[in-house]
Amino acid sequence: MAPRQERTRHSTSPPRGLARRSLLAGAVALGAAGAVGVTSGCSRVATADAGDGGRLLEQLRAKGSVRIGLAGEQPFSYIGKDGKMTGAAPAIAKRIFRELGVEDVQPFPTEFGSLITGLNSLQFDTVAAGMYINPARCEQVIFADPEYQMLDAFLVRKGNPKNLRTYQDIADSGASMATGVGYAQIEYAKAAGIKKVTTLPDQLAGLLAVEQGRVDVFIGTAVTVRNVVKETRSAKVEATEEVTPIMDGKPVIDVGGFAFRTPETALRDAFNRELHKLKRTGELLEIMRPFGFTKDQMTTITAKEKCKP
Repeated sequence: MAPRQERTRHSTSPPRGLARRSLLAGAVALGAAGAVGVTSGCSRVATADAGDGGRLLEQLRAKGSVRIGLAGEQPFSYIGKDGKMTGAAPAIAKRIFRELGVEDVQPFPTEFGSLITGLNSLQFDTVAAGMYINPARCEQVIFADPEYQMLDAFLVRKGNPKNLRTYQDIADSGASMATGVGYAQIEYAKAAGIKKVTTLPDQLAGLLAVEQGRVDVFIGTAVTVRNVVKETRSAKVEATEEVTPIMDGKPVIDVGGFAFRTPETALRDAFNRELHKLKRTGELLEIMRPFGFTKDQMTTITAKEKCKP
């Protein structure tokens, strides 16, 4: 996992097209949903101590519900304006867990940097947040095969006055950059020689920071960046074309998937079987399409490949 960063606090006002009431409603819903997850009475007991692949799936079927950790990042997983869980990952979770005999999918919202800690401390049963798969995270959790692949994009002022189209452009120009707490883009920025990276809670805070001139560019996944511009209808900010990060001189194509506690291989394997059925039939794309994903984001890369150092 990318190193945890401290949040930068700013006084902000909501952009045109996204009312303050909506933001406050979402915040209240997020807190309420989190409280439900904490007090649901579910037993926090590890189920795979014997190294047998675990009995968590059996337990989930018996109680008829599964708790999923999500992180409030559109379009991956978040609480909508109506207070309900939504996003590509929860939609996939509902479909797959229904096939596994678990009808009720309960959200457990938290910040992105706390997802793995929350999973391993038994606060929820799986991470459903489109989490990028990389070797550092593979040392802490096990991943299902990814449901998507993704490049980055930049949020910049309208017209892109500093002509920022690559990470190297940011480093060479001395432009000020921000990204999300715990995002992989922090490491990509460091690899490009960008000296100072500001971290913000989410892509909406990033858009506000660019609009108000506090940073020159906010970096996120291409789908996330395009989505926040579309949702806010900002007249001051635009999304760039897709950007390929470079690490150790090689281009990086990130992939994201569901994470499970390391001993729970039986649940992970059952999830994988259903995921691959959705891939073969094309249903996976149809589930994800309403959230801005296209055929270009579909992938055959495996978690095993991305876990290699």
